[in-house]
Amino acid sequence: MRPRFIPGLELSRRFYDEAVRPLLYAYLDALPHSAARVGGGSEVLGFDTRRSADHEWGPRLQVFLRPEDADVRAGEIVEMLADRLPKTFLGYPTNFVPADNDHVGRMEPTDGPVSHRVDVTDLQCKDVPPDVCGIPGQPTWLTRQLGFDPTAGMTAFDWLATPTQLLAEVTAGAVFHDGLAELVPLRALLAWYPTDIWRYVLASQWERIAQEEAFVGRCSEVGDELGSAIVAARLIRDTMRLCLLMRRRYPPYSKWLGSAFGRLPGTADLSRSLARAAWSTTWHEREHHLVRVYQAIARQHNDLGLTDPLDPATGPYHDRPFQVLHAGRFAAALRAGIEDPGIRNLPPIGAIDQYADNTDLLGDRARVRATARAALAMR
Repeated sequence: MRPRFIPGLELSRRFYDEAVRPLLYAYLDALPHSAARVGGGSEVLGFDTRRSADHEWGPRLQVFLRPEDADVRAGEIVEMLADRLPKTFLGYPTNFVPADNDHVGRMEPTDGPVSHRVDVTDLQCKDVPPDVCGIPGQPTWLTRQLGFDPTAGMTAFDWLATPTQLLAEVTAGAVFHDGLAELVPLRALLAWYPTDIWRYVLASQWERIAQEEAFVGRCSEVGDELGSAIVAARLIRDTMRLCLLMRRRYPPYSKWLGSAFGRLPGTADLSRSLARAAWSTTWHEREHHLVRVYQAIARQHNDLGLTDPLDPATGPYHDRPFQVLHAGRFAAALRAGIEDPGIRNLPPIGAIDQYADNTDLLGDRARVRATARAALAMR
C-alpha cells in the first residue's frame, strides 16, 4: 500500500526532528548547525501533491555547518547518516536512486547504506580562507543557489539579475533549526525587494502590459483570431505576475504561476475575469473581460500608495476602437518615484525574468548574470 500523503515540508520537518537531529546531536558533540528545507522542489513553495513523489521528493533537507566545520566534517556526517538513518520514514523510503536514464532521483528501498538527500554543506564563506570554505573548489550553498553570496552585500544588480523563482526558493520552505543564527536573518534580507527596486520592477511589468494591450483587438481586426488569443494569454500572464509583485510575492516559474496567483487573498473575481478572457472566442469578449481586469489592478495599484492615485478607467486607444488602460502612465508614475537615479535611469526592462524566460538560461547562474549585465549595462 502507498503511504498516506504528507506534504513535503511536514515530512521533512518530522524527518529532521525524529531521525536526523538525534543522530547529529549524538555524533557531532554539539557542533553548531542549522537545518532547513529550502531550494528547489515543489514542496518548498507548498505546491506538492502525491504526484510529486515520483521524483526529487521525499524526506530530504539541508544541514548547514560553519565553513571551517563543513570542510573537515561534511563527508563524515554524510557517511554517518547513510549508515544510521532508518531505511524508511513514515512509510517513505529514505533512499534515493536515479530514475532510469534521466538521473531524476526517486525513492526506493535499500538493504545497504541509505543514499539520502540530507545535503550537508556550508551556507556561506565568511571570515575564513578560501581553501577552507566548504569542499575545496566547490561553491557554497548560497552561491550554488543564487550565483552570488548575498551576505557580502546585495547590490541593485544582484536583485535584478536573480530570477524570482530562485528568490522564492530561498525565502519559502521552512527553517527547522538555526543554530548558526544566520539562516533566518538571511531569509529576512531576501524576503522582498528594496523599495526603489520594487518600484522599478513594477514599472517594468506595467510597461509590458502597455506594449500589447491594444493588440487583442488589432490582431482580430485583420482576421488573426489565433493571434488575438495568444496576445490575450500573454497579457493574462503578465497581469498575474504583476498582481504577485504588487502583493510582494516572488512569481514562480510557469508551472506554479497560476497556483501562486490563485492563493492570493481576494482575487476570486479577478481569477474569474482572467479565465473568461482566456476562454473567449472573440476579441470583443476578450476585451470585455480584460477591461474589468485592468480596472481592478489599477485600483490595487492605487491601494499600494506608491504613487499618487491614478484614474482606473479605460478608454480608446488613440482613434482606434480598442479599450485600453493606457498602462504606460502607471509605469511612468512608478519610475518618477524612484529616488536612486541609477535605478530610475535603467532601461525599462526590469528583472531578468521579465525579459528572458528560457529555462536553460534562467537555470545557468553565470549565464543569467552575464545576460542581465549586458541588458542593463550594469557592473
